[in-house]
Amino acid sequence: MKAIKKVIAKPVGNLGLDYDAIVIGAGISGLYQLLKLREAGLKVRVFEAGTGVGGTWYWNRYPGARFDSESYSYAYSFSQELLDEWNWSEHFASQPEILSYLQHVADKFDLLKNIQFSSDVKSAIYDEKSRSWGITLSDGKIYRSRFLIAGIGLLSQPTMPKIEGADSFKGPSFHTSRWPHSPVDFSNKRVAIIGTGASGVQAIQEICKNVGHLTVFQRRPNWCAPLHNGKISSEEMKHIRSGYYEMFNRCDLTQAGFLHTVDPRSTFEVTEKERYEFWEHLYASKGFGIWQGNFKDVPTDPEANKLMSDFVADKIRGRVNDPEVAEKLIPKDHGFGTRRVPLETKYFESYNQENVELIDIKENPIVRVTPKGILTNENEFEFDFIIYATGFDAILGSYDRIDIRGTNGQKLRNQWKRELSTFLGLQVNNFPNLFMILGPHALLGNNPRSIEYNVEWITDLIHFMEEKGFTRAEATPEAVDSWYEYVLEQGEGLLSNEVDSWMTGVNSNLEGRQKRIIARYSGSQASYRSRCDEVVASGYAELNLR
Repeated sequence: MKAIKKVIAKPVGNLGLDYDAIVIGAGISGLYQLLKLREAGLKVRVFEAGTGVGGTWYWNRYPGARFDSESYSYAYSFSQELLDEWNWSEHFASQPEILSYLQHVADKFDLLKNIQFSSDVKSAIYDEKSRSWGITLSDGKIYRSRFLIAGIGLLSQPTMPKIEGADSFKGPSFHTSRWPHSPVDFSNKRVAIIGTGASGVQAIQEICKNVGHLTVFQRRPNWCAPLHNGKISSEEMKHIRSGYYEMFNRCDLTQAGFLHTVDPRSTFEVTEKERYEFWEHLYASKGFGIWQGNFKDVPTDPEANKLMSDFVADKIRGRVNDPEVAEKLIPKDHGFGTRRVPLETKYFESYNQENVELIDIKENPIVRVTPKGILTNENEFEFDFIIYATGFDAILGSYDRIDIRGTNGQKLRNQWKRELSTFLGLQVNNFPNLFMILGPHALLGNNPRSIEYNVEWITDLIHFMEEKGFTRAEATPEAVDSWYEYVLEQGEGLLSNEVDSWMTGVNSNLEGRQKRIIARYSGSQASYRSRCDEVVASGYAELNLR
């Protein structure tokens, strides 16, 4: 990673500002942004709602929470010393290990002194006269800074299902992303879990190991594939460490920053035997290869996608003993890879246990939650615990929960209701000096790879502004329109854009979120970075700098 030139920041006190930059969130994005801005000589403060660093990996403590990208490819790449000293214990690390890693990063680079915990940002209002942001916390305190950077995550605002009586249940209940910090014992307990997305899959396969009885309420099944996790020996870790340079270079060249990338062949240009041998290989391989490393036409050609979906469906049938249960676990409303693919370890085998029951709520809908449990059309269940694995208000929710107002008091949530638009997923017109790390229409994938690129792009721009004496940066409307067209063009033909999912902005639990939109950048990493680099090469001509 390139070094950031150190600049001499103007003394913020003379401008009546508290900080040069305020960063919201102390997760992977916020920690790296803090480090880079501090290296650039700016006075920075991070506000974090939680009591510690980690972001996603601070909040999501549910049983089974772990990486589904290889640990070593998900790590920061900016420090050789950090790479040399950290040993991963598993190919796909669990939440406690990931949190320990991020705590280690914060300690190693002395980041804690610039982070204020238990500080929930309620509003951020831009002042045109001073060209600065006023940030109000939940305790009413207000801080002012020139720049505001959101490192608030794609999947950080949980959603609860619209079920009558959810507050009436007398036992413990919680969303997977708001799991208690103290251990929860499910032995000899009757447990309900609602939802079978990525979090639900990870939690179900772990909870079933030590539970009295587990009842899974499935809203819609997902295509899942084996994770194939394993321990990393000291010798293997040495080997991984010796290849970090090549590995990160490879990640920079792949479609979405993963170790896996699209196979250049089409499904129908190989023989049937070769096709199924390849799919068997992918199914037996670690990680996202089966999703990210498949034939190039599986994401776009309905016929190719159906063949792949049929292959995985047969795998599910072979792993679940009860044919009726197996059919309920096979998606019928979308093809393989058109929604995010949860990776699992004996998830389907969970349903072979006598103490695990699957309720398909399309066949037997939930009527309401009761003080003792859950009432469906056909049954009344009593539970000791209810777990909501009901997902997130993805991409937009973490912004909508904050009252963000730009020029002329314009509210960000209202602007995005009219039309979701950004510039590079990094800026929004009418909101000067606001930057987003992995904002809407940014490249998603192996997120730390995109995070490092986004953070360095933002830091370079701020450095450019300091050098030239600019105090205000805003994407022009023309630049935003151009980027929107580019996003549409890059996503053209993808089957995933024809499916309801968080990646198309659909959330059945939220009002006004039933219509599909293009919420993310669907092109390649190369095409995204190339476009961003063009902006830099032009001297940021598509930004209004003054």
